Amino acid sequence: MSNVSEMKIELVKNLLKKIHEGAKPEELSREFSEILRHVAPFEIVVIEQQLIREGFSVSDILKLCDLHVQLFREYLASRELRGVPEGHPLDLLLKENELILKWGEMLGLYASALLRATSEDFMKMFNQFVEAIENLRNLRLHYRKIQMLIFPYLERRGIIAVPRVLWGREDQVIQKVRELRMLIEEFRGGRELVDKIVGKALELSREIGELVFRENKILFPAVWALFSEGEWAAIGEIGKKIGYLVPVAKEWKPDSAPVMPYEITPEISKEQAEALPPEFRELALKKIEPDTYDVRRDSDIELNTGFLSKEELEAIFESLPLELTYADKNDRVKFFTESMLAKGFVRTKTILGRRLLYCHPPRLEELVKTNVERLKKGEKFREFWTKQGDRIIRVIIVAIRNKNGEYLGSLEIVEDLTEIIKNPEAVIKKIMVL
Repeated sequence: MSNVSEMKIELVKNLLKKIHEGAKPEELSREFSEILRHVAPFEIVVIEQQLIREGFSVSDILKLCDLHVQLFREYLASRELRGVPEGHPLDLLLKENELILKWGEMLGLYASALLRATSEDFMKMFNQFVEAIENLRNLRLHYRKIQMLIFPYLERRGIIAVPRVLWGREDQVIQKVRELRMLIEEFRGGRELVDKIVGKALELSREIGELVFRENKILFPAVWALFSEGEWAAIGEIGKKIGYLVPVAKEWKPDSAPVMPYEITPEISKEQAEALPPEFRELALKKIEPDTYDVRRDSDIELNTGFLSKEELEAIFESLPLELTYADKNDRVKFFTESMLAKGFVRTKTILGRRLLYCHPPRLEELVKTNVERLKKGEKFREFWTKQGDRIIRVIIVAIRNKNGEYLGSLEIVEDLTEIIKNPEAVIKKIMVL
């Protein structure tokens, strides 16, 4: 049975009996912690599935989920992750994994229970099972932070394999959640489909537990040893914008300014390497080649989201499949783009400085004025559809505001959507689920 020892199975059975008899989690933690620390999350899931088949109570096993999360937290605290402040990005990622671990266990639990559910309680159990799957739709929020905030700092140091493998596993989990939801949508009560749904759910439950284990025991101790406070400051700042699966009760305030991956000196000292978990230590002590590419050049224009030369910026605007016209808060045209891919309305450099109203025929002046005024008063955008010959054009006018919400001007976006409108079925066939 998936190489889980009989001793571990009997241990968990004894735990359940004590839970059923009313024992408190703290007491059980003290009594069984030394052995349970060696039971991995994916092993717990396998054991719980076996216990369900043997007829153990679902409510009792749910209590076991809570106990296991608590013990897993204690185990981590006794390993490499000492001194992580409350509210620190790593603290929040660990707490997210506690929640994800519980979600994964509950999925496996309800899936196993479905196999022995009577006709009377089947639908109730099935609805609980569906609710467990819906929780897992939120996994992407956790994985996105790992992929976009943690991995770039490792890659900068030349550690490539671990991020690629982990991202691959995370992507598999997301795909399997999607496949499971599609199967549920097909479900009409047939037993054959139930078996297929349960099989995929049990597999998914195990993989979620394995991922939590890999992150908490390998990835997180490694980055805790490697990353500076400035790196964590940047991760925390962006992580707050992305959001967390758990409430942030206390905000961590770093003493260092945020440091981006492209700003670090990508070296791993001998002291850092020795502090790494074994799975990373051997890799770090080898001669790995750090990424020293300098993304920022002296001639670049520094923007909030990156660096571009004047040549790159103009080429980007010209390559957009839409055209932009910007008028400032005084309703004077200051900028426009010309697309190589799509043609909208005729505009020339002679309109720069011109009143926005005068860029339209007199019959449209009142319409333009009214909509710009609505943007100035707080509306985010206005949308219009028109035709130019046989082409169908969408026009969106967007209010441009600074970080303080002050109105800076309006941006007109002109996009040719003829093919989408005339051939929607052809477009639908091109859709890829990423």
